Amino acid sequence: MLNQIVLVGRIVNDLELHETESGKSFCNLTIGVPRPYKNDKGEYDTDFIQCKLWQGIARNTSEYCKKGDLVGIKGRLQTIKKNNQFIPEVVAEKMTFLSNRSKDINEEVR
Repeated sequence: MLNQIVLVGRIVNDLELHETESGKSFCNLTIGVPRPYKNDKGEYDTDFIQCKLWQGIARNTSEYCKKGDLVGIKGRLQTIKKNNQFIPEVVAEKMTFLSNRSKDINEEVR
């Protein structure tokens, strides 16, 4: 069996580092991933994907990344049961920081 996913997208929410009762740090984030094709209106739709980061990945990401940054995530897909519904989320096993939104904007201004 294989459960592996690779995503590249922009962080769409502010990151907040949390801690479980047992002391494990974690962070929830949503990334926006544009679809590779246009819809009926000629526009690219975007999928918003929930991700969970644990321990060192969570600490590093919350310290170095913010809303608007482009990231790559390699991980696995899992579902959580909430109100009798199964909600998919990606558990990140590796994060790659691809670009910083504020740096991109500053470079364009100069």
